[in-house]
Amino acid sequence: MSENSIWPQHEITQNLVREVANGNETAVNDLLERHRQALRRLVHFRLDRQIANRVDASDVVQDVLLEASRRLKDYVSDPKMPFHLWIRQLAQDRMIDLHRRHHAQKRSVDKEQRLQSPAFGDRSSLDLAAQLRDDQLTPAAAMIRKELEERFLQALEQLDENEREIIVMRHVEHLGNGEIAEALNLSPAAAGMRYLRAIRRLKAVLTDSSSESEASSD
Repeated sequence: MSENSIWPQHEITQNLVREVANGNETAVNDLLERHRQALRRLVHFRLDRQIANRVDASDVVQDVLLEASRRLKDYVSDPKMPFHLWIRQLAQDRMIDLHRRHHAQKRSVDKEQRLQSPAFGDRSSLDLAAQLRDDQLTPAAAMIRKELEERFLQALEQLDENEREIIVMRHVEHLGNGEIAEALNLSPAAAGMRYLRAIRRLKAVLTDSSSESEASSD
């Protein structure tokens, strides 16, 4: 796990998991609370914009933690994946459930919004831009960086769901290739190839965007 990962340090988490398995009730709360902030960031970034207008991210996080508490005994008895990937999957499942309920209620003929559709024009763009910001830049350099960020966000929006997903996992969540492979049920080689394809696609979109901008300015 990268030191920049949104998820807590794995070694401490492993110790807490062992404590929970040994019957330490205090460790249960410590383990779950340790992941609250990371879950909040994940949900805030990933939750469909239309759903986010109706459901508070904190409520989604609380639901995930309650579900994790209910299922924790089963997890610690046979942990098949690292805890942060397990609770991350619970959060993903919860958002998918909210997404399905929202569209079942809506019954619209509009094309169904994708779960990973990040409203890059508003709150999600702020989240991702924060990952890229350098407060030490001069005003002129900061302006250039801002323009690059906007181009990047627009390009990211043009990728398909799988491409966008793996770039976000790598560069927002800062998950390693092995963690991404495990989370997506891929081999490390397949995860690596998917990431390379996504980066190439992103580069192509950015190049096309740059060419169009230059042509329009002539």
